[in-house]
Parts: sequence; C-alpha cells; structure tokens
Amino acid sequence: MKTLADVFREALGEKGIESFGVLSKRFRKAKNKLQDVAVEIINGKGAIFRVPEKTAVAWDLNGNRVEGSYYAYAPLCMKEKFEPVLTPEELRSKLPKWPYFIIDLYHWDKHTQKEKGKVCLQVSQSYGLLRDYFTGRELAVTWASDEFERMFNGPIERITTYAGPTAEFLRENDIDEVVLLDPWAEEVLSEEDFGVGAFIIGGIVDTGGNKKKTTPKIGEELEKAGIRVRRRKIVLKGDVVGVPDRINRILGIILKMMVEGKSMDEAVYEFQEPLHARWRLRKELPKRAIRYKVNGKTYRVVEKELFNEYSKWLKIRWEDFVKVLRELDLIALERKRIHHLNKISNARIINGKAYRVILLKKAAMLCYNC
Repeated sequence: MKTLADVFREALGEKGIESFGVLSKRFRKAKNKLQDVAVEIINGKGAIFRVPEKTAVAWDLNGNRVEGSYYAYAPLCMKEKFEPVLTPEELRSKLPKWPYFIIDLYHWDKHTQKEKGKVCLQVSQSYGLLRDYFTGRELAVTWASDEFERMFNGPIERITTYAGPTAEFLRENDIDEVVLLDPWAEEVLSEEDFGVGAFIIGGIVDTGGNKKKTTPKIGEELEKAGIRVRRRKIVLKGDVVGVPDRINRILGIILKMMVEGKSMDEAVYEFQEPLHARWRLRKELPKRAIRYKVNGKTYRVVEKELFNEYSKWLKIRWEDFVKVLRELDLIALERKRIHHLNKISNARIINGKAYRVILLKKAAMLCYNC
C-alpha cells in the first residue's frame, strides 16, 4: 500500500523534480523528510516552489542528502515571491482512498476521568503513528463528545471527529463493510482483510468491570444498522496473550502488516512491551517445566536456555525472565545439569502427573533465580 511519501515522490517525479530542499532548518533532523514535508503540504502549510538559487540543504526522492536544489518547500506566503510547482490542492488530488481507522467512543461515559485521559493519550499517539504513513486524517473518532474535545491535547483539527454513531459515519462515507479488532473473535486478521474501507480498533481502556467484552457489542450495533462486520483478532504464535492491548499499539501492528508487509508475529514484537511479554511468558514456562521430587519435596525446573529461545519472539530482558520464574516458583538450571538430574532420577506417575524422583537425601541443584 502506498504511503503519503510515495504519493509525494511520484508527484515530484512527474514534474521532473529529482530533489528538493527547504529554506529553513526545519525538517533537517526528520527521519522521513518526504513524509514530513508532504504532511505539511497536505495540511495547507506550504508548497514546493522553484527558487532562483540552490538551497543550502537538499534531499533526493529517496531521502538521501544531496547538494542544493532549485526546488524547495516553503510556507504558502512565499507564493508571491517564488513560483509554486506543487500546491496543497494538487497533492490532495493525487491521494488514494486510504481506509479509516476508527476509535469508537460509544462507551466513553463508562470510563473514569483517569481512564478518559488514557483514551485521549492513545488517540494522540495513534495520530502520530498514522502521520508516519498517511496524512493523519484517516484517524476517525466517533461519538466524539465535547468533553473528549476539551480533554484531547493533540492536533484535533488534523484528525476526523464525528459526534454521531459509527454506523452513520460509515454510511456518509459509503463504507458498508468494516473490520472490527476483537480479541474474542474466532478468525485471525489477514492480508485478505486489508481491502475494507475501515478498521475499528477500539475505544475502551481497562477492560475490567462494566467494560468487559464491550468490543463485541460495537459489532452487534453496526450489524443492526446494516454494516457488514468482519470480527478479527491479532495473535502472537496463535494466542492473544502477549499481544499489546493499547489502541495505538494495535493500530501500529496493523500498519506494519498492511504497509510494510511484515508478518503478524514480527509486527506484534515491534510494539510489544516487557509487560505484555511477561503475560505470555507466565503461560509458556509452566508448559516446559519438569517436576522433580527430592526427599518428598517437589521442585519445578525449566532450562535456563529457554530465555534465549523466548527472547526471539517475546520482548523480554533477563530480569523479566527471573521475575516470572519467581512468580511461578520455578527454578532455572542449565540444560546439562537437567540432563544429569534425569540420569540420577526415575520417572513416576503420582496423582496423574509425571515426576522425576531422585532417591537421594540431597541434590545439588544450582538455582539461578534465587
């Protein structure tokens, strides 16, 4: 899928422009010069002009630094001095129809003031993610109340707000099918779903209490209004545990898959925090535990090398690994020590569970998480 930077690059190329500069120090430290300049042009802040002398700084259409250029981005007020070659209106006319990413605030009043602040923060962070790929206006907030607009500290004029229901917003934009990101869905999000006109990515924080399982209800309301809803979930190696639950991180995962073509596991890893990784680690480690019974006491042991294995797809540090071991009362030993313990122990089934029984008064077991 094309980004705004791609559209901007093509627009400049059609005019035979191979590089452009700026008339100030702005954008010089930007990671993606084409994207940042294009966003400003789309928002009507400036245009590309032909200038009489080469700029001091310039970049080619791949964002690489080159010597000066006779084309430069400048504020629109400079159009009386320089000849505009790419205006906001012209660039807007070339934009493809990108999908909307909708945050539904129907359950806004169920949140506490602190939670409402979290929603506003995540909306602002979602805008920041979208403007790295598109214009930012693809972020739509429905059921946007006056309270939300007062609390929102981001550039509200650069996103799409709608005071009414999501279904009405969709109908006004001729969208009859959406993808609803729902952790309780049966089907997993895939490339086949990227052709819809809108994604509904949330609106709820802290899903406990009276907000539990409210996401499916959003889909039910849309279906009653005649909107086709594809319920999809994001998983990490087949399980939703370990997938970030913040609105902006869910959006980031979708964008990485849709625009950059990354796999779901890769995208989840990029937006995962150690907190989310520990959730999954708590579920995975007990599956790999071996029960040893020594002098009547049970020890659950895992291989120390599992840290290296899990850290390839879980964003964990050694301290996270140790923390989960302590929480689960597990012992981490080197693989060679476990092999030695297996040699001096006998397999037994006790109360329906498998154990390795060591018939010694003491077993020298080096614990790495004490």
